[in-house]
Amino acid sequence: MPAPTRPFPPMPADAIGAARAVQGCRESGVGCQLCQPSAHQPSRAGAENAIPCQLRQPTPPQAAGCQPSGDDAVSCQLRQPAPRRSAAENPVSRQRCQPTLVFPPRPLSWLFLDLNSYFASVEQQLDPALRGRPVIVAPVDADTTVAIAASVEAKRYGISTGTPVWEAKQKCRDIVVTPARHDRYVEFHHKILDEIWRHVPVTHVCSIDEVACRLMDNENSVEAAVALAHRIKAGIRAHVGECLTSSVGIAPNRLLAKLASDLQKPDGLVVFAAEELPQRLFDLKLRDIAGIGEKMERRLARDGILDIRQYCERRPRDAGSAWGGANGDRLWYQLHGVDLPEKPTQSRTIGHSHVLSPRQRGLEPTRLTARRLALKAASRLRRKGYRSRLLVLHGKFEDDKSNWRAAIKLPATQDSFVILAALNSLFPRLAAAGRARTGGFRLRMVGVTLAEIESVEGEQGSLFGALDPDDPLARETRTLALSRAMDRLNEKFGRHAVSVGPMNGGRLDRVGARIAFGRIPELSEFHE
Repeated sequence: MPAPTRPFPPMPADAIGAARAVQGCRESGVGCQLCQPSAHQPSRAGAENAIPCQLRQPTPPQAAGCQPSGDDAVSCQLRQPAPRRSAAENPVSRQRCQPTLVFPPRPLSWLFLDLNSYFASVEQQLDPALRGRPVIVAPVDADTTVAIAASVEAKRYGISTGTPVWEAKQKCRDIVVTPARHDRYVEFHHKILDEIWRHVPVTHVCSIDEVACRLMDNENSVEAAVALAHRIKAGIRAHVGECLTSSVGIAPNRLLAKLASDLQKPDGLVVFAAEELPQRLFDLKLRDIAGIGEKMERRLARDGILDIRQYCERRPRDAGSAWGGANGDRLWYQLHGVDLPEKPTQSRTIGHSHVLSPRQRGLEPTRLTARRLALKAASRLRRKGYRSRLLVLHGKFEDDKSNWRAAIKLPATQDSFVILAALNSLFPRLAAAGRARTGGFRLRMVGVTLAEIESVEGEQGSLFGALDPDDPLARETRTLALSRAMDRLNEKFGRHAVSVGPMNGGRLDRVGARIAFGRIPELSEFHE
């Protein structure tokens, strides 16, 4: 009578996981230490091809309770309690504990061009007497304002964008202060774009002095990309202006290409190849990366990330958690050279702001300036085919530079007269806040923003458009038509050819289009 058999003890969890990691071990008929069940079962490949597994080798002293079967008697090691093997002793487990992240191909896909000291370089190009001299560009002719651009020569004295004019004059006695001419900067901007298009398509116009170009397959080797960059730089100097130098960065994605363009100025060229990433970035500061400011730097520090190396050494999920947000791990992949799809953006506001001169910071000049800004914003709204549902009036007081803002709901409109009426209802609140201050009403900056904008495509015509022009129900239809007629007249005969309300001269007449970060005015805006 055969002896009763006992069920095998359960396989250890680490052996199960390791066995799953080995593909086709049993199908090959090769015995393996991971294939414990084959210690009691013949190989699927057949007895003649079976290679004995170490677990099936006969041992002279049989284990207690192990029942041999025929001539193939073995001592079953599975029935003996075996010590758990550590990951260091088990090569398969060690591979599973240290997964390798495989990146997609990362060719040199982007070329980023940054013009050096752009505004000041344009001024030097327009006026040969300024070439080789330290120059700063200021919004107005006053020592109380700040430089919005500094030439390469001025930067050698420690003068940069944002330096107060009075401080620049102290640092360099020979400094030349020239007023900004935004219309000329836009003209040169379009000439530069035309020149770049002669060599490579322009994918993104990032700002007035920055463009990004996606490289094609026959342009993304290091040699071809560097040669292309040299041709673009030489073409701008030859066909646009010899004073217009640029720094170029080439990398697998746009973020790294921009970062590379910042490393050599002026007239630099830096390449980040995929095999150098992310180690090539470890000597840079976190703040050197676009998108990391003071607040984000503090947030990363609270999570133990003090430099780029520490950020990149984390797993993507952990790095994303430290960054925060739904797409927090995007930066981790970008620093490793992965070219991620661009996130779509949409305009949400249209507005203008203006720094008032010291003599024009009272109540009435502020009101007239705010009206002018509102009319400009309304004109842009119509030209872009939008309408707005919210008007925001904001300002910054002179004494402590504190901010003030108020908003009012609008009917969905692009009518200048409706927008001016809403502004008039907000202004008494600003006047009251200014009068309550110790020094009286002194506003340094005023701005008007139209928010909650939406497209007017598919908009129905007014039901009252066919009424008599004097009918009260047709008023908004008439004023909107009048606003559009004013746009056409100002475009044809020049800005201020037709205006709503008083224009008292002085700096108020010079409230015009300004180049802001991330927005380039259209040439038509200089006629509004």
